[in-house]
Amino acid sequence: MNTIPIPAAIGKHRLPETPTPLTCCPVCGYPAAMETTPSPHDLLKNYRDLICRVDELCAGIGEKFPEEIVCRAGCAGCCRHLTLLPVEAVALAVALHGLPPDLADMIRNRARQSAPDGPCPLLMDERCLLYAARPLICRTHGLPLLTRLDGTPRVDFCPENFRGVTNLPGSAVIDLERLNTALVAVDALFCREYFPAGRADRERYTIAEALLLEL
Repeated sequence: MNTIPIPAAIGKHRLPETPTPLTCCPVCGYPAAMETTPSPHDLLKNYRDLICRVDELCAGIGEKFPEEIVCRAGCAGCCRHLTLLPVEAVALAVALHGLPPDLADMIRNRARQSAPDGPCPLLMDERCLLYAARPLICRTHGLPLLTRLDGTPRVDFCPENFRGVTNLPGSAVIDLERLNTALVAVDALFCREYFPAGRADRERYTIAEALLLEL
């Protein structure tokens, strides 16, 4: 990853600070009993809202810097086998269940044969088999990210992008810590509402494990 100086203004992008819960009991604060059990799709609304905001943010950066960003279909250097929070894993499983059976079975077979330290099991012919449902981190790959190393802030991005650029405006930089904070909040609420115990059986799932989840 390339690094450049920190822009003067960062964090102007508005991301969801607090996810919207289901209707809760005014006494105990937990989700109230519903006439019908909400589906995984219903419970993923906060996650979908967050994805929409991130997509808008990334699209805006792309529109401002069309010549400096060279990410494109067939560029798969970032497509490694990542781990996901439970809400992301279930979202990926829901998307897989919506595919034609033959394609879904093919993807599951690829997931069973994948290695945790290898390429993403969704990567085929340098393209993503579930691109529309790709996790949040995949949507920000290659773009300028504000990160912190040993407490020191820095901006990282794909070395193929922004070649020759020495300074970027704050509007072109994604605050990764702020984004992760929003994602963790969405995940916590989702786990409380989706899993019987109020939490998943693990903190993170590999993409292969997510693709093999039974809903």
